Amino acid sequence: MSNISQPSGWRKATAGLAVAEQHAQAGERAAVPKTQAFVAVKRVGAHIGLKAGDMLLLDTLGAFTQAQDWEEGQRPIVWASNSYLMERTGFSLSALKRHSRRLTEIGVIAFKDSPNGKRWGHRDADGRIIEAYGFDLSPLSARAEEFERLHAELQSERELCQRLKRQITVARRMIRARIEAAQGGALRGPWTQLSSLFEDLLDRLPRRNMASEALARLLEWFRELQERVEATYLKASRADDLVENTAESTEQVSEKTLEMDPREVIFEPHILTTNQLNPVIRKSSEKENAAGVVPNAPPEERVDRKLEDWVAETRKKRGAALDLPTVMQACPEFASWARNMGGYLKDWGDLHRVVGQLRPMIGVSEHAWNLAQDRLGPQIATAALVLTFDKHCAGEVASPGGYLRGMVEKAGAGELHLERSFYGRLSGQAA
Repeated sequence: MSNISQPSGWRKATAGLAVAEQHAQAGERAAVPKTQAFVAVKRVGAHIGLKAGDMLLLDTLGAFTQAQDWEEGQRPIVWASNSYLMERTGFSLSALKRHSRRLTEIGVIAFKDSPNGKRWGHRDADGRIIEAYGFDLSPLSARAEEFERLHAELQSERELCQRLKRQITVARRMIRARIEAAQGGALRGPWTQLSSLFEDLLDRLPRRNMASEALARLLEWFRELQERVEATYLKASRADDLVENTAESTEQVSEKTLEMDPREVIFEPHILTTNQLNPVIRKSSEKENAAGVVPNAPPEERVDRKLEDWVAETRKKRGAALDLPTVMQACPEFASWARNMGGYLKDWGDLHRVVGQLRPMIGVSEHAWNLAQDRLGPQIATAALVLTFDKHCAGEVASPGGYLRGMVEKAGAGELHLERSFYGRLSGQAA
């Protein structure tokens, strides 16, 4: 047993040294392989305060130990001289003492001192340590399980922080896009004030690692601001539409009044007979059907028609249609953003439009989006981007652009099965 509790007088006893000795005694009762102990401490070394020099010295000390030193009832003690350790590490004597002291104060190693302060030791014929004084690495055995739990907690914290950062990025891009669109469209509203609040939040973004609690608070602030921006934008858009509709109605009424004014002189000749055909007014359903085949149909109608064709084709080929409610239910994060953007989505055409608006928010380039539409068609590309957006918001996809390109490549190889992904997410929600 070490003489830390009964110091020899040449080393000053401290609370840190006493705790290290307690860990050493616990380590003697443990049986942890050397590799496991060192892997555990290296994974959390930076978090518990170890520096690069500390780890170098620890590795050097560990190289002197043998497998049997880490068995239950044994202590891995190293009695290498200062001069030898200085030669192996390149440290000066003062640096060697500083690093060994930090390792002890943090509770990674302990000092087992001889009465005269000299390091020495003996092994038996089987290589087991009989008696030794020097650096005791037993605390590593005692704390291996503690370090492994700490590593798992740190990993969980890192993953949560990454997910929160991605969600902050999406909210930030959404807010910026809305404000710029409002200012570019000269919409009425407190956009200067909202821009100022946005800049204040941007100044709060972490320059270095930030705890998940702080990131969660920051995300909540961004989302509150995003809701205000969305509400202001929708209100301003509706007011602008109302003004435009009122102006158009006024203009039409004026033209009608002008036509009906008996004082107006009409110089066009009065035609009694005509061989022109009466105009045929189509029903709305006929117009929608024609939009898919008439070359001069508006682009948005052609897209709507293609999207509906895709749904019908899916029913035919796979027996189970990937309908709009299924997509929205399977991707709740996307559904929330989409409804904020476009309100109620009545068909695949609305979904295609909203997907195009949300695409920049997750960092998918216009080139990647156009490529996906070209290779997959606008219908499947729409569904693919919905899935990508939702997975990114949920922290399942770090690179949305790369994920979308991967789906394009899978489709080229005939391995893309989007229905499975959507129905799989629904099954996961049910579970």
